[in-house]
Amino acid sequence: MNKETDTASDTLARKDKSGSVISGGHLVAKALKNEGVDTVFTLCGGHIIDIYDGCIDEGIRIVDVRHEQTAAHAADGYARQTGKLGCVVTTAGPGCTNAVTGVATAFRSESPILHIGGQSSLTQHKMGSLQDLPHVDMMTPITKFASGVFSTERVADMVSMAARECFTGAYGPSYLEIPRDVLDREVPIESAVIPEPGAYRASVRSIGDPADIEKLADILVKSERPAVLFGQQVWASQGHNDAINFVRELDIPAYMNGASRGMLGQDDPHHFDRTRRDAFNNADVILIVGTPFDFRMGYGKRISNKATLVQIDQSYSTVGKNRDIDLGLAGDPGAILAAVSQAASGRIDDGARQKRQTWMKELRAIEATKLEKLMPMFTTDQNPIHPYRLAWEINEFLGEDTIYIGDGGDIVTISAQAVRPRNPGQWMDPGALGSLGVGTGFSMAAKLANPDKEVVCLYGDGSFGMTSFDMETAQRFGAPYLAIVGNNSHMNQIRYGQIAKYGEERGNIGNKLGDIPFGKFGEMIGGYGEEVHEASQIQPALVRAREAIAKTGKCAVVNVWVDPDEYAPGTKAQTMYK
Repeated sequence: MNKETDTASDTLARKDKSGSVISGGHLVAKALKNEGVDTVFTLCGGHIIDIYDGCIDEGIRIVDVRHEQTAAHAADGYARQTGKLGCVVTTAGPGCTNAVTGVATAFRSESPILHIGGQSSLTQHKMGSLQDLPHVDMMTPITKFASGVFSTERVADMVSMAARECFTGAYGPSYLEIPRDVLDREVPIESAVIPEPGAYRASVRSIGDPADIEKLADILVKSERPAVLFGQQVWASQGHNDAINFVRELDIPAYMNGASRGMLGQDDPHHFDRTRRDAFNNADVILIVGTPFDFRMGYGKRISNKATLVQIDQSYSTVGKNRDIDLGLAGDPGAILAAVSQAASGRIDDGARQKRQTWMKELRAIEATKLEKLMPMFTTDQNPIHPYRLAWEINEFLGEDTIYIGDGGDIVTISAQAVRPRNPGQWMDPGALGSLGVGTGFSMAAKLANPDKEVVCLYGDGSFGMTSFDMETAQRFGAPYLAIVGNNSHMNQIRYGQIAKYGEERGNIGNKLGDIPFGKFGEMIGGYGEEVHEASQIQPALVRAREAIAKTGKCAVVNVWVDPDEYAPGTKAQTMYK
């Protein structure tokens, strides 16, 4: 027999074994399926193709993008939307390095994703093979767990181990490097270690020390002016319903940041958003749940020292970091809030509840005053268009099931003043790393995870230019969305600081972009595109884009030209650097 016949015979022999042998790539797919992964985001490479073959057999959807940064952001976005493990698969070398920003974003945002990367064969170790880099060393600082896999028999076991690490304490990413010969090698299936689903995990819904639950219940029962801030972890851990019950049961004004925005409806009497500083300056008890004392919180220094300060976090190492606290609880946010609600149930008398109602009325009045001051900017017809007007029009445009995504610097900071998602899980932003370019991956993932919901992404023109070509990928996989570009032809968040520090002559260096009519990009990829130069035309343009998406199943780009000399208050105060 010739060589071609021998190869064909080998293939038939493997098929005749009816699965008695299995390759490393197929073990990856089986382990991912056991973890509940139904979609992987990837860009192809020779090191990883056996994983694709395994995913086909396991019914796992393969979404192939044009840049690995988008793949990593999409895995992050999918995890944020589903509450499950997100997965990105990249080839070696530049495939891994291109994904670094997305993995680092997930790391700072505490998002559970598994990054599986290729590597040259073990037999070529230290020989200078194609795309060889020390991936594990590179990924270790931005993951919770990073390791190589050195035997085919251990592939599924290592995938399970890495996935488990993603959900220990505060969530986050893991990285596995699998050499090509480990992936391609076939081993007897009985020799492979494949953990059984549901048989190797403990519950992460811990309430910590029960005595601390009682302490917190006592503190809250005695409080007259309590306030609570819910952060990213509350939504990520799917504890939002417990959080909602908590504030309603105890009559506490609630503020939300990150993914917890939208957890309470605008008409809920416990929902507040413009008076956080007022509340924190005057509350007698402040409860911080699932968000660190990082730059967004002024490292805790913006919170009054007169209040009793309590922090709940999934990570023990975050509790009390940067700011002393009166009580700290490490555990699952939802489980802790549910336990505290139960411990405090029926213990708040009518007099105390009346004082809380008065406290919330005071805050509500301040909210109304602050909104009134913003309305002239929200409704101005000035030309060039005021970015606050764009943000207001977007808020008016959102539907009950619209997922809103912000991708940019100053434009997204401004949008946070006006855009109010209608339901839980319908706000996504770059998070603490401040990464530009997240919008395309987030939008595609949000639509794939929620095909019946509308997805709207507001980009700055700088961030749109980074990853927008993968809008074509979204279309290709039946995940069209509406991209709105707030176009001021600058990287404006940085520009303001430069002008303030160095003057007008040097203030436009390194941040001036071209005047690009991005609406034409929407047309170029076969979708809808429109340019908007007048404030009165924003809403009609958005409606036309929505109708075009519904009709064609393609993406739409509405490019809105906004005033480059308007900035967010935080930008003017340079609070992100203080």
